[in-house]
Amino acid sequence: MMSEIVSVFSDHVCQLGEGPSYDPGSDALFWFDIVNGHMLEKGLSSGVVKVHELGQMASAVAIIDDSRQLIATETGLHVRDVATGKLTLHTAIEADNPVTRSNDSRVHPCGAFWVGTMGKKEEKGAGAIYWFFKGELRKLYSDITVSNSICFSEDGAIAYYTDTSSGLLMRVACDPATGLPSGEPKVFVDHRSSRGYIDGSVLDRDGILWNACWGGKAVEAYGPDGKLVRSVAMPVTQPSCPAFVGRKADRLAVTSAWSGKDEKQRQLDPQAGMTFLLDIPVNGRFEPRVLIA
Repeated sequence: MMSEIVSVFSDHVCQLGEGPSYDPGSDALFWFDIVNGHMLEKGLSSGVVKVHELGQMASAVAIIDDSRQLIATETGLHVRDVATGKLTLHTAIEADNPVTRSNDSRVHPCGAFWVGTMGKKEEKGAGAIYWFFKGELRKLYSDITVSNSICFSEDGAIAYYTDTSSGLLMRVACDPATGLPSGEPKVFVDHRSSRGYIDGSVLDRDGILWNACWGGKAVEAYGPDGKLVRSVAMPVTQPSCPAFVGRKADRLAVTSAWSGKDEKQRQLDPQAGMTFLLDIPVNGRFEPRVLIA
């Protein structure tokens, strides 16, 4: 049996590291330090880390084409010019609500973008989950405290999401052509009696859902039936979100955070906020490109 190896992918410390996404075109991983308004970029082959100042809280990136990205921020969806870094607001989301910001978001196989929001201070029920597709925006779920775990089956027929505060990871049928829910959500994993909280997730080609367990010091893998099939110990207390990385999408990068910890707690968790690489075999896949028009 292969040993589980966790190494530091980037020692750049994020207060709230989140939203990792690998771009196979540039062979780079992008991720965010949400509260400080930074997007990080590291080329897997070059090893160079770049810090992009966004000027506002941001949490997720999707690829439009080779020259443009779509960034989810506290004011909505912005088109980012890769060459210049310029942000242009495309679709406002809760831009007039200073209480909330964007959080976990992911692209459906059809090119739709599910975008989660939440209160900046985790205000109860302040957030929501939205669907964005070809310029159209709809609210899917309201009264969300901490939107997380948005991910989709490879065929686009199933979506997953959670309100982390509930301890319940939900599963819902989806229209593969539009990414819209086509049924009522049902509980996929009941995590309420387990250690830690359900944070970000990705779903591999085998239907295995890989979840970062915030406060649980682990990345946990669930089979298609919702049963825990593997738990990978992490060197940090608050892993936040995984992403498939590499030319074959066969490894996992995992962000983490020191947010909420005092000085003593940070000393006990010295690598908190770093980003890690899990050298375990995963049958991953690349993120679809987002369709903005």
